[in-house]
Amino acid sequence: MTATRGLEGVVATTSSISSIIDDVLTYAGYNIDDLADHASFEEVVYLLWHGKLPNQSELDELTKQLAENATLPQGVLDHFTTYPIDSVHPMGALRTAVSLLGLYDEEADVMDDASNYRKAISLQAKLPTIVAAFSRIRKGLEPVAPRTDLSFSANFVYMLTGQEPDAIAIEALNKALVLHADHELNASTFTARVCVATLSDVYSGVTSAIGALKGPLHGGANEQVMKMLSEIGEVSNVEAYITEKFNNKDKIMGFGHRVYQNGDPRAKHLKKMSKELTTLTGEPKWYEMSVKIEEMVTGQKGIPANVDFYSASMYHSLGIDHDLFTPIFAVSRVSGWLAHILEQYQNNRIIRPRAEYTGPGKQTFVPIDQRA
Repeated sequence: MTATRGLEGVVATTSSISSIIDDVLTYAGYNIDDLADHASFEEVVYLLWHGKLPNQSELDELTKQLAENATLPQGVLDHFTTYPIDSVHPMGALRTAVSLLGLYDEEADVMDDASNYRKAISLQAKLPTIVAAFSRIRKGLEPVAPRTDLSFSANFVYMLTGQEPDAIAIEALNKALVLHADHELNASTFTARVCVATLSDVYSGVTSAIGALKGPLHGGANEQVMKMLSEIGEVSNVEAYITEKFNNKDKIMGFGHRVYQNGDPRAKHLKKMSKELTTLTGEPKWYEMSVKIEEMVTGQKGIPANVDFYSASMYHSLGIDHDLFTPIFAVSRVSGWLAHILEQYQNNRIIRPRAEYTGPGKQTFVPIDQRA
């Protein structure tokens, strides 16, 4: 047996949920460009879970179910007040809260299709409420209860801020959620499938996925991009900053992707939204810095920007705390995780790869009193 580092190029399973072929990303056969330009996030959730776009009555029913399941148990809200607010990262809080939700579900370990689908609805509905509630509680503010008359994206911003968002904010967030919803067998999705392949429950699968997404080489990249932009500060500082990164051989977050050869097809959509929002907020420097960095990295290193790069300046322009960028990723990607979890259950086989052994050869056991 020969190991493949990082499982690169290894086909681990079959799936009908999403595909990346010749640098084209599709959800159930629909090009991501069409979905980003025309679909609501709710439509994409339905598409990922059912393999088809919903008709109006199906969409209305899903929207109703999500709205009805968005409220958190009081015990979860109370639990936030016990966290070390000054040090806990929101992804740690999200991971813990999702695990805690499982304790409030009497059917957490019931594994029939109807029960698992109900859990999927509940988790998809509650993740934005968790993120928004924790964000407010850590600032000493009261959580804002979800509303049933707003879209998924609008309701999330409303719960974060306590104010109804304007149309461009809703459009930007909806587009970001659509673009991040699924991405074939990425690290967090694979983690979720490995977990539930043991026939563990849905809550365990999503908790495991959140743990994988938390890493800066996966979902945490956009937060690191904004940290970089903040350190640079002005467009005039970009060249010296990036040149120093080049000279030190430092990794520049938000660039490159293992499965794309000619660039991430999602990046252009958020680049456009970043330009619009930074202009609208009177801070075009964040977009202009990003463009200058992209020109240097892509021009000199041949590495194109990925979806994380422009999402940073876009989220910043929406007034979202920088450490909430990755939890927002989770609010979207849970739709894909749940699709893969449900698919794994339908045709399950425990995922158990092998390892290429590189340790010492045959050794003889020596009693402890004879060891050097």
